[in-house]
Amino acid sequence: MLENLDALLLARIQFAFTVSFHFFFPAFSIGLASFLAVLEGLWLKTGKSVYLDLFRYWLKIFAIAFAMGVVSGIVMSYQFGTNWSVFSDKAGPVIGPLMAYEVLTAFFLEAGFLGVMLFGMEKVGKKLHFAATLMVALGTFVSAFWILSVNSWMQTPTGYLVGANGQFLPGDSWWDIVFNPSFPYRLVHTVMAAYLTTAFVVGAVGAWHLLKDKSNQHARKMFSMAMWMAAIVTPAQIFAGDMHGLNTLEYQPAKVMAMEGHYQSHPDGAPLILFGIPDSEAKTVRYAIEIPKLSSLILKHDLDAPMAGLDTIPDDREPPVPVVFWSFRIMVGIGFAMLGVGLWSLWGRVRGRLYDMPWLHRAAVLMGPSGFAAVLAGWITTEVGRQPFVIYGVLRTADAASPLDAPAVAVSLLAFILVYFAVFGVGVWYITKLMSKPPHRGEEGVERGDDGPIRTAGITPGPTQNPGKAQPLPTERQGQEEDA
Repeated sequence: MLENLDALLLARIQFAFTVSFHFFFPAFSIGLASFLAVLEGLWLKTGKSVYLDLFRYWLKIFAIAFAMGVVSGIVMSYQFGTNWSVFSDKAGPVIGPLMAYEVLTAFFLEAGFLGVMLFGMEKVGKKLHFAATLMVALGTFVSAFWILSVNSWMQTPTGYLVGANGQFLPGDSWWDIVFNPSFPYRLVHTVMAAYLTTAFVVGAVGAWHLLKDKSNQHARKMFSMAMWMAAIVTPAQIFAGDMHGLNTLEYQPAKVMAMEGHYQSHPDGAPLILFGIPDSEAKTVRYAIEIPKLSSLILKHDLDAPMAGLDTIPDDREPPVPVVFWSFRIMVGIGFAMLGVGLWSLWGRVRGRLYDMPWLHRAAVLMGPSGFAAVLAGWITTEVGRQPFVIYGVLRTADAASPLDAPAVAVSLLAFILVYFAVFGVGVWYITKLMSKPPHRGEEGVERGDDGPIRTAGITPGPTQNPGKAQPLPTERQGQEEDA
């Protein structure tokens, strides 16, 4: 049975599965690292222990999400060498250095300060610990910078030369490769998406505990901060998405045609198709609900501006329209739902009822996973819309795969599915378990074992005076004294 499967399709499914699973965690940890930095900064500035309690509450969740993101990301390099060896060979001179920069800057920065952030508050002092938290937050951003530069170069390749052996080689300037035409737009759009993903998770947790006890000051604080983020960042994200779409129209017009469902050209203004069923064989969107000429107004800022359709693109260069069409609408729909919740919270805040609106709180709980759905839909739009190319316009996906038989890819894909759902399923369950507990005064942070690290040589520390019981940190006692 496995021999009848397509090895290329299986390789694409495997990469899509693992990278989708992986991106859930960075999309959360990028925003959560910045949120932790804000909480600790507010604690240092105001001295209010509620910020320290929330910092420690979310630090435990960040540690687990960060670890799962690192572990799931390792699989990406594995697949480059097994399923996509031709791509690695041809694009390695360009992709390899950029990935190395990510390790040498972001990964080392995060690894160097993560331990201090998790365990060092009582050892290095407040200011140095805050600096470590800032470095971890910066590291998550720098990591996103390099990874998105790589992906953007694959979307809009510039600054390269083609060698005699068919490899893509860097040209005169690396800056042309790093800051390729789509990179600034993709970076802004993706990082703000991560912030919104975190904001709606934090808001959902706060709303969940407000529904149980609306007097919980910790739940009030986190819900208020999350709703400020939703109200302010969501409109900015919609604007950034529009700018990103205009850039995509310029450099990847076929992707925009698929997103809009424009099988045919419209010389006198293109309609905005809200919903419908794309039919790639008949080259039409069936049962289309559309607004005349609005697509031309959005994309060209002119109601009568002509819009080219997929009839101008050869069939073998046409992306899978149904997938791109619907993933784009899911992303946009979730974005406007986020905007609605943000505006609703502003209305409640102005009326002084932000913590006394159970329907808003229920909506916030429902929207908790919305950020993950939106970023996944956005990446499906980006990656499937690039097809049939792995490097847009210059290297086809079919020409980038390793010469493997289908059974080999199928077995590894099955193994990934089983392991991922088992390991990361338990991790996600534990995170939700932590979230289900309300934050409280004197919240404990990440705890080390009483015996310290395992040592292979040297002196092993003796047992503590009170085994099994964590001692309060000096900063915790100080925060309790300040509240008193």
